Amino acid sequence: MSNSQKPVYGGQAVVEGVMFGGKHHYVTAVRRKDQSVEYFHLPRKANPYFTILKKIPFLRGIIAIIESSANGSKHLNFSTERFDVDPKEDEIIKDKEVSKLTMYLGVAAIGVISFLFGKFAFTLIPVFLAVLTKPIFPSDFAQVLVEGFFKLILLISYIYFVSLTPLIKRVFQYHGAEHKVINTFEAGVELTVENVQAHSRLHYRCGSSFILFTVFVGVFVYMLVPTTPLWLRVVDRLLLIPVVLGIAFEILQLTNKLRDIPVLKYLGYPGLWLQLITTKEPQNDQVEVAILSFNELLRRERESEYSVKSEEIV
Repeated sequence: MSNSQKPVYGGQAVVEGVMFGGKHHYVTAVRRKDQSVEYFHLPRKANPYFTILKKIPFLRGIIAIIESSANGSKHLNFSTERFDVDPKEDEIIKDKEVSKLTMYLGVAAIGVISFLFGKFAFTLIPVFLAVLTKPIFPSDFAQVLVEGFFKLILLISYIYFVSLTPLIKRVFQYHGAEHKVINTFEAGVELTVENVQAHSRLHYRCGSSFILFTVFVGVFVYMLVPTTPLWLRVVDRLLLIPVVLGIAFEILQLTNKLRDIPVLKYLGYPGLWLQLITTKEPQNDQVEVAILSFNELLRRERESEYSVKSEEIV
């Protein structure tokens, strides 16, 4: 089966684990304190309105981000509650699970809000920094370029410094393991620790690349609106966030399609360079968790496909 025929799977690193998502399911595997591996599963519920919107270019990126932030926050919440708890204390966790299940909608909302807050911050802070340079760079063109420069520096600096913390470094290692598993699967190679470790920790379809593309896209989009007065500049930036996200998503998808074409494959290289920071080489036990998570997803996906086919026959 060629890459174009293979199902497209996405993933996300969580604390001491990896989440993978398919057409019907989301599965997370987390390494517990006693070195055992625990799974967390959520079915992928189809929203009829989202299903329609995901077929519309530029709008589909916004929907994908909302779904990713909402579902990812649930799995991240699970991993942070489980990874450092001894399984002997699971009864304590179970006593709280009923109330936590009722909070899932709240967790999803917090995930989306957190993403939007971060996007607002990384969008507006460069604006105010660029304004300080206006005596030196007064033109609208120069201001947009300076703003983009500050945004790029702020993004890279933030990611680099958080990557130095032990917890985030391990999350980035699991991020690398996630990419390696996807790359191995897409290459049609058996998912063993040895085979997975032989593949790249970088991937064209990564969210890190998407974030970087929003910076570049923003520069071009902001050229179409004035930079003065300041209040209008701020309003424009906020209103244009969906536009920037939508275009960046389409570029991400395009670079993924062009990755095997000579010369054109270099369009995705800036995103891959950023992944040198957002991913780290994983250890074998981390790769093992990623493989277990992906295999569990594949198992559930096959069961769902079989059920669908059985219903069609009946």
